[in-house]
Amino acid sequence: MRLILYSKPGCHLCEGLEGKLKQIETLQFELEIRDITTRDDWFKSYQYEIPVLRMHLPQGEKTIPRFSPRISVERLAQKLEKYLETH
Repeated sequence: MRLILYSKPGCHLCEGLEGKLKQIETLQFELEIRDITTRDDWFKSYQYEIPVLRMHLPQGEKTIPRFSPRISVERLAQKLEKYLETH
């Protein structure tokens, strides 16, 4: 499974989510970080929304609902696992 995190340099919320995702050991996934400042289409889509976490599916990408920036790594893993099981 591949997760895509739309982010940009200097975004503290993005860095926080990235750090927590990298600490999750109970789920197996590849994490791709996409810097929205490198492409106009990404920037236009996500400039006011980052961090945006999406999962890669055969038919395209699907946005995963936003998690609280205060969520613990353990709780993030639980919520992410539950979401991925149902989608």
